[in-house]
Amino acid sequence: KVIWILLVTILGYASTLPVGDDSICTAEELAKYSIIFTGKWSQTAFPKQYPLYRPPAQWSSMLGVTHSSDYSMWKKNEYASNGVRDFAEKGEAWVLMKEIEEAGQKIQSVHGIFSAPAISSGTGQTSTELEVHSRHPLVSFVVRIVPSPDWFVGIDSLNLCEGDHWMEEVSVDLFPYDAGTDSGFTFSSPNFATIPQDTVTEITCSSPSHPANSFYYPKLKILPPIAQVTMVKLRKNHLGLPAPYFNLPAKSNEIIDSVS
Repeated sequence: KVIWILLVTILGYASTLPVGDDSICTAEELAKYSIIFTGKWSQTAFPKQYPLYRPPAQWSSMLGVTHSSDYSMWKKNEYASNGVRDFAEKGEAWVLMKEIEEAGQKIQSVHGIFSAPAISSGTGQTSTELEVHSRHPLVSFVVRIVPSPDWFVGIDSLNLCEGDHWMEEVSVDLFPYDAGTDSGFTFSSPNFATIPQDTVTEITCSSPSHPANSFYYPKLKILPPIAQVTMVKLRKNHLGLPAPYFNLPAKSNEIIDSVS
């Protein structure tokens, strides 16, 4: 009887642990990173239909999350959630934040939310800090392309843990994605819902294969990166204590606090 109780206890504990590749992370429990987003959406690199006014080319705020493999903010070739749809189409983050909060409460798959300010032009930088956990070493985020029907850039489940250590620095080139919820071809297309909803797809120089597409450059083999993100691990200060960690959202932090 004692052995049976012990076995049930062990299995019950194991079932609460996150599953997937991130479960084998044996690095120190917590790590903090600076995340820098760089917009590269210039008229020189992307001359076709480049938005100059009403509104000019710019980037929304960044909304991101650190999590385990039990949670997914968005995935290529899968349907966008209602929260991702609202963010990609209108830059509204509250439904997406609610989805993140519910995932964190339901299966403890979320460690924390981070955000960075918008960029008022196609080129420029914004940054913030994030914290990962050995059981939540994955980073995902979205940044809306403004103006656009439902286009965004982002990262899906980047693992910052390599076995027994955290990566010191990682840079990723970013390319545009279509959320599959609006059928517009151009940056300034009017709202025209995609019914039925399509999956999230990467926009390339030849797909969608239509001359009206703002990213249609048939003479190119590949689009230049429209943005880049760099994450740099922060060092502990000389006292051996973690450096101060400030991660304030753009608006009310009520939801962020409850998740963190």
